[in-house]
Amino acid sequence: MSVKIERLNHNYQEAISTILMREVKDNDIKFVTITGVDVTSDLSFAKVYYTVLDKEKMDSTSKALEKAAPFIRTKLAEMVEIRHTPELKFIYDQSIAYGEHIEKIIEEIHEKDS
Repeated sequence: MSVKIERLNHNYQEAISTILMREVKDNDIKFVTITGVDVTSDLSFAKVYYTVLDKEKMDSTSKALEKAAPFIRTKLAEMVEIRHTPELKFIYDQSIAYGEHIEKIIEEIHEKDS
């Protein structure tokens, strides 16, 4: 991955987090954490990975993010200067939930050994 793309990924992650905190009015999106952004090499699409604190609101958050994507993209274009702002695709980040699952298994193994 090029340095330019990596820098862009980081800039987009920070900018989208700021937009979600300050600009978006939807309460379903307020407690979303952006965990990463992966822009394609041609800069046409960006996968935006996120997690939510309240697992029960995962579906409503997903729908709210998809609905807000055009607004977020417009604000992103104002914040990050680049010729073409990519289409945003929000994807729930499974890695944190997976890490918690592994941690729970390790704790259970330690309890059995004790």
